[in-house]
Amino acid sequence: MIETTWTMERIALLKDRICAGFSCGQIARELGVSRNAVIGKTNRLGLSKQARLRKNAHPRTVSRQPILRALWAESQPSLVEVPGASANARSLLELQQWHCRWPVGDPSSENFGFCGNMRIAGLPYCAAHARIAYRPSTRDAVTHEQRCLA
Repeated sequence: MIETTWTMERIALLKDRICAGFSCGQIARELGVSRNAVIGKTNRLGLSKQARLRKNAHPRTVSRQPILRALWAESQPSLVEVPGASANARSLLELQQWHCRWPVGDPSSENFGFCGNMRIAGLPYCAAHARIAYRPSTRDAVTHEQRCLA
């Protein structure tokens, strides 16, 4: 007779095998259940890779929000102030961790490069290019407008 209930011993064995790196198919054969039963139980217990990734995942936008809000609160530059092909332009090999990574020019041309200005900490771009790359959501724009009118 095949035992199909999840007893405490079987759950302990499942956890042990998952932590040891066994595949769901291997665990299923050992426990005498289907692979789908093992996958379902690991998901319900929060032992699956996706569940672990979701628990550990921190969306980058959460950490960038304070930076972006401060950036949007500043006065917006005119088109003349937005750096284009500047004297700071860098090739891919010349880029350092503190350089703005905004692409400048046609990628198929020899003069293609990256902005190269000082980037904002926590963002890959300088202030001018970050304003172009990251736009406030409609909700943020309405909230900002309401704050300005108050």
